[in-house]
Amino acid sequence: MKVEQIYTGCLAEAAYYIESNGEAVVIDPIRDIEDYLKRAADDKAQIKYIFLTHFHADFMAGHQDLARATGGKIVIGPTTMQTGYDSHIATDGEIFKVGDLELKVLHTPGHTTESMTLLLFDENHKEHCIFSGDTLFIGDVGRPDLAQKVVADLTQDKLARMLYNSLRTKIMTLPDDVIVYPNHGAGSPCGKNMSSETFDTLGNQKKTNYALRADQTEEEFVKELLTGLKEPPSYFPAMVLGNILGVESIDEVRKSAHHALDAAAFELVSQETPGLVILDTRTADEFVKGFVPGSINIDMDSSFAIWVGTILRDVNTKIVLVTPNGRDYEAADRLARVGFDQIVGYLKGGFEAWKAAGKTVDSIPYVSVDELAALASKQEIDFLDVRRESEFLSEHIIGATNAPLDYWWNSIAQVDKGKHYYAYCRSGNRSGIFSSILKKEGYNNITNVTQGIDDIKATGAFKVSDYVCPSTLL
Repeated sequence: MKVEQIYTGCLAEAAYYIESNGEAVVIDPIRDIEDYLKRAADDKAQIKYIFLTHFHADFMAGHQDLARATGGKIVIGPTTMQTGYDSHIATDGEIFKVGDLELKVLHTPGHTTESMTLLLFDENHKEHCIFSGDTLFIGDVGRPDLAQKVVADLTQDKLARMLYNSLRTKIMTLPDDVIVYPNHGAGSPCGKNMSSETFDTLGNQKKTNYALRADQTEEEFVKELLTGLKEPPSYFPAMVLGNILGVESIDEVRKSAHHALDAAAFELVSQETPGLVILDTRTADEFVKGFVPGSINIDMDSSFAIWVGTILRDVNTKIVLVTPNGRDYEAADRLARVGFDQIVGYLKGGFEAWKAAGKTVDSIPYVSVDELAALASKQEIDFLDVRRESEFLSEHIIGATNAPLDYWWNSIAQVDKGKHYYAYCRSGNRSGIFSSILKKEGYNNITNVTQGIDDIKATGAFKVSDYVCPSTLL
């Protein structure tokens, strides 16, 4: 028996590959499927089933392409929805045989109505692990406010109560030594308190996960689960619909995306395509020193896919790419993971080619924390804290203005064009993104702090608010 977790950091997403006796299954695949095909080929195994634990809201799954490539059957949890592709709608308790193993469907509605947890029995018919999708995370459970964006008569209260029942009747009754393999880890917007750990025993989760407390009433569960939820990212409904109805093959997306543009052609396309976004995927430190005017910066080595969806919002946005040399193919694939398929092309030779062609270059002022501390001895510093509200309330530089990047279209109202701000976050990445957005929107008095709040604190030059335990903010 082989059980492998395949973790994709830019999505904080875990897919699973299971193989036994020449047969394999893949659970919750991402859109670029080559990794799964290689594993099966190395094992000389046939992919028999492709499971979606639910219709994902945070990424576009690769179930269709994987089914086309392997002949494997797509299996969806119990639902009355009709998919736009050939699929098997599972029933609660249904058994799927894979080599010497069995996977049992546990219908666990709550995150979504069709959510299922897959219980794996080993060769000795012992309960080995569960693949819990977004029903149960390590340290958290799935947020119950996403399906209501697609199904009008659902409410987060109804879904939360479904989830309470699912956890207590289908999952908490399993043996404590069962391993929990969730679909996401820390950084995913599908929960609010996920651990950085990506698996655990069910017994330990019963002890440590607030949502599995044995004496918790339904009303207490609903209150704890719903308190502190923020509006989900705008691109989520498009992901759900794409995963239900089907999307274009990633091979077709690649054909249009891998279009090299020299500096002149890049400039022309950028000027003549309404609504087009120039997306620069270099690090924030590289970007602020020089970039194509009007660019938005999202570092490809950060949680790239999540930030693209959160910042750009509309999956139909047309995009041209500025990437580190040789990474244009990678960028296109990672955009496709969140349904951003409208890639017009990329700047051949990257930003260096733009400069070599003598094109106009823009930049954003930046400072290190040591330079910032030196400035503070001479002038008053206006800080822009672009972290989430919960992070800001926990700890921030006194006097800072909180303008969370997650909701930049609302947060921008907090920024006074007449002030000069020094933008900071935890590491310099998010402040770099927001600085690029502000620059594009005509805010020219922004300086990016290249390090984070811990580094700012360490200088001793600035007063910090008293720390408040995040749990008291829920």
